Amino acid sequence: MKKTVPFLALLLVAILCFIFPNGNVLEVKDTQIDTGDTAWLLVSTALVLLMTPGLAFFYGGMVRKKNVISTMLQSFVCMGLITVLWMVFGFSLAFGEDIGGIIGDPSTFFMMKDTLGLASWSLMPTVPLVLFAMFQLKFAVITPALITGAFAERIKFNSYLIFLCLFMVFIYTPLAHATWHPEGLLFGLGVLDFAGGTVVHMSAGWAALAAALFLKKRNEIDHTPARISYVILGTGLLWFGWFGFNAGSAGGAGVLAATALATTTTASAAAAMAWVFFDMMRGKKPTAVGACIGAVVGLVAITPAAGFVTITSSLIIGFVAAIVSNLVVIWRTRTNIDDTLDVFPCHGVGGMVGMILTGVFASQNVNAANTTGNGLFYGETKLFLLHLATLVGVSIFAFVGSYLLLLITNLILPLRVSEEEETHGLDISQHSEEL
Repeated sequence: MKKTVPFLALLLVAILCFIFPNGNVLEVKDTQIDTGDTAWLLVSTALVLLMTPGLAFFYGGMVRKKNVISTMLQSFVCMGLITVLWMVFGFSLAFGEDIGGIIGDPSTFFMMKDTLGLASWSLMPTVPLVLFAMFQLKFAVITPALITGAFAERIKFNSYLIFLCLFMVFIYTPLAHATWHPEGLLFGLGVLDFAGGTVVHMSAGWAALAAALFLKKRNEIDHTPARISYVILGTGLLWFGWFGFNAGSAGGAGVLAATALATTTTASAAAAMAWVFFDMMRGKKPTAVGACIGAVVGLVAITPAAGFVTITSSLIIGFVAAIVSNLVVIWRTRTNIDDTLDVFPCHGVGGMVGMILTGVFASQNVNAANTTGNGLFYGETKLFLLHLATLVGVSIFAFVGSYLLLLITNLILPLRVSEEEETHGLDISQHSEEL
């Protein structure tokens, strides 16, 4: 019976498409749709989608050879499953009519109704609503994919799919709504998250830590990465796609998008070099993996700040994030926490550093939409203290919520593979495929 449930669920969605064809095209008077902004967001949407296969290569290259396919598939499958959920009710939960500042009404855009035509989103009025929905979908896709690096090499694929759905509904969409919806709780308080430091990276990082603690250590910890060339390729795709992630979040082709692109490049470059040089200072050889991890940490840290800080501030953010994340990786290796690919130290901690430093370096001269105030560096404390308080609240929500979802998933289907399956590798035991 359990094996038929996923197929029947998808069949139900297909049936709903006949019941709710939603072919109405909305004509809006005095529309502000701009072709240049629309073109840029179309490109950005494609760039962000490319990040998920990039992440698959990034993670896949760092696990053992017997787990490469399973690890890459865990990222790749998000593009399928999350897309279906987003079309049915996910977009509504994140951006539908507000309910209490923490979630959207699932009926607002149910089955993507009222998204075609000249309708637009209030905070991105120059692009079609359907394009905004597709752009945001790509953020929803990559967030749970980020978590997979923490439980790589020891999770059952079918159980992972259940957790994937639960995380999107109960962790991601409430955070997206609270942070990015104009009536959201955090948005109303004045929290700044330009492209997902809180919504994407902190939520994924804390969920990763919860998963590592819940699933406990692998039977074999020490291993040699299967394909470092995959890691380099994945990093290149992530860095390339991240321009859509951050610069696309400006909502149009203008000065703010150019600023976000510049800060993104600078922070990533600074973090890559800081990671390598810090390793060298500690007596280690410079490694390709170290440079790649550093670059990704810089991209993570600049994400919440990209459209709110200057280029010089972005260099500081990248430098600080790389050092802090490197130190947390060192600490993690001395504990019993088996976060396989250091998702929490890199994405979770990187996101938190970025959020804090947004509160330090945000400048209203960079982005007039920042009505909360300047950062601590400019002598104002409101934004900084707000971000500290939000960091604590979001961290508790994401960690405790994710742990509870893991417990629920484990009750439905056991999460951990057997010792024999782990020994043979997940490529064979879960998918009957080999690299």
